[in-house]
Amino acid sequence: MTAVSEIHPKTVRGVTRVVRNAKSAAARLATTSTAEKDAGLRAIAEALRENSARIVKANEIDIAAGIDNGMNAGLLDRLRLDHDRVEAMAASVGTIIDLDDPVGNVVVGRVLPNGIRLTQSRVPMGVIGAIYEARPNVTVDIAILALKAGNATVLRGGSAAQNSNAEIVSVLRKAVESAGLPVDSINGIDQYGRDGASVLMNARDYVDLLIPRGGAELINTVVQESLVPVIETGIGNVHMFIDSSATVKNSVDLVVNSKTHRPSVCNSLETLLVHEKAAKRVLPKILERLDAAGVVLHADSSVAALAPESMKVKRVSRRDWAKEYLDLELAVKVVSGIDEAIEHIRAYSSGHTEVIVTKDIDNAETFVTAIDAAAVGVNVSTRFTDGGELGFGAEVGISTQKLHARGPMGVEQLTTTKWVMMGNGQIRS
Repeated sequence: MTAVSEIHPKTVRGVTRVVRNAKSAAARLATTSTAEKDAGLRAIAEALRENSARIVKANEIDIAAGIDNGMNAGLLDRLRLDHDRVEAMAASVGTIIDLDDPVGNVVVGRVLPNGIRLTQSRVPMGVIGAIYEARPNVTVDIAILALKAGNATVLRGGSAAQNSNAEIVSVLRKAVESAGLPVDSINGIDQYGRDGASVLMNARDYVDLLIPRGGAELINTVVQESLVPVIETGIGNVHMFIDSSATVKNSVDLVVNSKTHRPSVCNSLETLLVHEKAAKRVLPKILERLDAAGVVLHADSSVAALAPESMKVKRVSRRDWAKEYLDLELAVKVVSGIDEAIEHIRAYSSGHTEVIVTKDIDNAETFVTAIDAAAVGVNVSTRFTDGGELGFGAEVGISTQKLHARGPMGVEQLTTTKWVMMGNGQIRS
């Protein structure tokens, strides 16, 4: 990260003005009613649909630049917007409108022995900053979730999606202003480049929370160098363990869906562990389906011997076990049993999502208890670790840390709490 003292004064002034205005907007949003916020969200949904063609046209410029720069297929898929994806973003706004507003919810309420009425209730976080890569849909997700919870946002979406994000932010700002909410409720700073992100990371006086979302390098940089409090959204080195009792159908269906449904996202499967007693029974069918989907295998010779001749196999290395491929690639290992599977996951897990496929209730309970991750599943696809799938409407990211929020971060996770003491003159003796 570049020191703020080394950044051009124009950039420092520009980003500082943005975060200062966002703080003022957050103060107004904190007293805004649910009806007013929902009106702003409805205006956003309508504006996204009305401006779909403009958004897609801006995105085409980013896609063309990404292709010219050699961006891989997984990142291009994340970056790409079409009319259906813009419509999906607009539809997600309606889902957020339907959610309960967490602001004002009482977490704790009681009367103390001295007569003071004590409550702990949910309040907006304030100003939420986000730094993310090549995901223009995230611009909408973060903005609408934060708005529902009464927060202002400052968004840095990266150079790869600069045209898309500029158009989307412009549309969102005009929409909230048309609904009577502060225009600075939603802000973008892509135009200030990486130096702008550095200023944002130092804006502790104005920004209450910073959320990085992207690859390991981006996340580690923000975590290590930000002066603003950070909630870490980790990479997804996701595992699935096929136990000895697992059925062939469940094993095949769950592995194929977890790996191939959308391989470029963080909840896709990256490492498959198979009980040695199930390997010859389930692996040939799994690998046959994966080969048909174009998956490249990272495995040793014993696993490769069970693969179709047409399947591309690379010899697995220790580094592969820790890799997030985000593509049609999968590391596979045969293990002696659940204990070795748990040991392997503990050694290499990023703490995102881990799944066991089994008919053994005891093994399922052992796995759920022993695995330390934001989400643990039994006989389900890893793709369900998602705010929309879990009923949050959308998410700002998957938190893999343990403070404040863990797992998909929705509306409630973008609030904090306030203690209120109501008395009639009590003094402390």
